[in-house]
Amino acid sequence: MNIKPLADRVLVEPKEAEAKTASGLYIPDTAKEKPQQGKIVAVGSGKKDEPMELKVGDIVLYGKYSGTEINVDSKDYLMMRQSDVLAVIG
Repeated sequence: MNIKPLADRVLVEPKEAEAKTASGLYIPDTAKEKPQQGKIVAVGSGKKDEPMELKVGDIVLYGKYSGTEINVDSKDYLMMRQSDVLAVIG
C-alpha cells in the first residue's frame, strides 16, 4: 500500500463487524453495526504545534461517524484526524 497520510491524519483498518451474537445467532450484513475499533496502518508526521502521538500498529477506538471511508486494493480503510481517535487500547 502506498498511502502516506498528511499532517495529523491516520489511516485505520477497521475491525471486522461481529458475524454472530454471544448467544450464537448469526447477524445478517444489513443489521451489522459499524465497528468503532481498528488498527492504525499509516500515520502522518503531525502538525508543528501538535506532534503525532499515534504510531503504526496501535489498536484504537474512534467515534461512530469518524473518518472518511477509502477502498484500496479491495480493502476498506478510514482516514481520520488524530483528534478523532478517542483512545488507544493496550
